[in-house]
Amino acid sequence: MPVFCHAGRVAFAAVLLPLLALPALAHFQEIIPSADVLPEGGEVSVDMVFTHPVEGGPVMEMKKPAKVGVLVGGTQTDLLDRIVEKPVDGKAGWSFTHALKEPGAAIFFVEPQPYWEPSEGKYIVHYSKVIVDSYASGEGWDELVGLPVEIQPLTRPTGLWAGNVFTGVVLKGGKPVPFAEVEVEFVNDGAVKPPNDAFVTQVLKADANGTFTYAMPRAGWWGFAALLEGDAPMTSPEGKQVPVEDGALIWVKATDMGGK
Repeated sequence: MPVFCHAGRVAFAAVLLPLLALPALAHFQEIIPSADVLPEGGEVSVDMVFTHPVEGGPVMEMKKPAKVGVLVGGTQTDLLDRIVEKPVDGKAGWSFTHALKEPGAAIFFVEPQPYWEPSEGKYIVHYSKVIVDSYASGEGWDELVGLPVEIQPLTRPTGLWAGNVFTGVVLKGGKPVPFAEVEVEFVNDGAVKPPNDAFVTQVLKADANGTFTYAMPRAGWWGFAALLEGDAPMTSPEGKQVPVEDGALIWVKATDMGGK
């Protein structure tokens, strides 16, 4: 067995400790519309990118999604053939536009292809959705898409002020998930500098009924991600059976009372 000198051990530790201290970056599948409320209806544009919102990156390569759609008044419409590639920081992202002609909530959703994360040894699938209220109707915002994992809003997720609370229920297979862990981040334009890594991703747990509440302290888009273990493993690029992280995400906009 080789014996390391004291200087060698110190040098090895100097290299290893910074690596151990690196935080696990929270992945968030964004699906961000141009507005949360269209007071007169009309066209909305929606951008999809897989990234780390608070830190502004790094952006991950997002393959063409498995499914993109919208739920309006109980009817789902497939939008996959309408999406166009929109690179962000040299990595693939996607975008589409959709016209909202009638009053009511339009629930846009995306099922991305599984993303292999070698540093965590797992695949990631984030089922993400966002609600746009056409004609400021205030109706239909709590409808469920029927995703394998999903967050059902208990607070209307449109027309919220900064400082309002958002409450939702974490569902898997349509049933509440007791004590599910929920990560929270906001889309940072660089104006906010977290004082340290503890402030990047907020973490909370749902209660015994799968319900959670969070107060949004700043205007902007906020993502709520309930991370759950998938029911079946997948095969990694190395041919090993690995776990799958199923994420239930919902995006909610808070608006400053000054109008920003």
